[in-house]
Parts: sequence; structure tokens; C-alpha cells
Amino acid sequence: MNNRDIPPIFTILQENKKRWQDSTLESLEKDPFIILTGCILSLRTKDPLTLVVAKRLLGIARTPEQILQIPEDTLSEIIYPVGFYRRKARTLRNIAQILWEQHQGKVPDTLDELLELPGVGRKTANLVITVAFGKPGISVDTHVHRIVNRWGYVNTPTPDKTEMALREKLPLEYWIPVNSLLVLFGQNVCLPRYPRCPICPLKPFCEQIGVNSGKPAS
Repeated sequence: MNNRDIPPIFTILQENKKRWQDSTLESLEKDPFIILTGCILSLRTKDPLTLVVAKRLLGIARTPEQILQIPEDTLSEIIYPVGFYRRKARTLRNIAQILWEQHQGKVPDTLDELLELPGVGRKTANLVITVAFGKPGISVDTHVHRIVNRWGYVNTPTPDKTEMALREKLPLEYWIPVNSLLVLFGQNVCLPRYPRCPICPLKPFCEQIGVNSGKPAS
């Protein structure tokens, strides 16, 4: 696959996305703190559960100040059963404290400043940058990493290396939408173990690298 395939691929993804169940964080409000909170909750947690818990938490606390008003044990109970819920409760309070003390309660809008926050890696920082602030960035999670390697568009061993490869290769106009479209595609069609290749609208473009040879999901 090469860059001449990218425009038709993204057109097809845009045309099909309304048919797919949306459990992405981008279905939340585009508020920077809400997106950041959702990203912290999502670590080692399946997308649909993350969305349910994020909405529950955001019905109680939507700002750093409101998070700080919740005791850590209570916050742990609110976000249960996401993975590592006790650690994430502590992380959310630590982030809220830093935002309150150092950033006037606001989420910073630069990659470097976001990466200084506890628990924030490149995937999260880039998602906040692109979704909440509309700035160029490429957020690569396991879905994006898996799919672009499966396509044969890049050949990279880790999500961080995939991000760097995409920054070199992917046209700038696709940087922001690549995460939302491929996560949605990965949740519904290009599944991790048994991708639904027979019904995939992108099959003509895909090299199917590393696709499991077992029975695909229906």
C-alpha cells in the first residue's frame, strides 16, 4: 500500500463510519479535560467499558477542581471496574492537582506540557491535541498500530514507532482523523484476532499482513 491509496481509503471509512457502533472517546464532548480523563481511564480497559465509566464519572465531576473534591477511595469506587482503577484514581487526582496549581485549572495544549503530566504518554497527549484542540498530531493506539501494519502501509514494532513512521509518510490532512476512523474500524471490522475480511470495504487495498489464518468473525 502507498499514499495513492490513502484518499480512497479515508473516503470509504468516512462513508461507512455511521454504520458502525461508536465506542471511541471522540464520542465524548471535545472538552480537553474530558478527553484527557477518558484516555486515563482507557488504559488496559476495553473501549465500551471505558465509555460507560467515563460518562458515569463525568456525571459527577467534569473539572480538575471537582475531581479534587472527591476522596481517592470514593473516586476508585466511581471508576470501578476499569483496569487498575485504584492507580487511575490516584493518577486523576495527581493530574487535577497539577492542572490546578500550575495551569490555572486548564489542560495545556502542547505535546511537551501534556507529556509532563503523570500517566500521560504519546497516545493520550496526541489525542488531546487533535480532538480537544484541533491541532496536528497522530494518536496511535493498538487499533491504529495493528491496522496500518496489517495494511502494509508501515512496518513497525510498536505504537510509538508507528506514530513516527506515520508522521513521515501520512499526508498532513489525515493526521487528525486517522485515530477516530481507524479505532472505529478496528472495533467493528478489522478486529485483533479474527478480522472480518469477507465484509471489509477496504479489502482491495489491504495486504492482510499477519492476519490470523483461522475462521474470521462473522
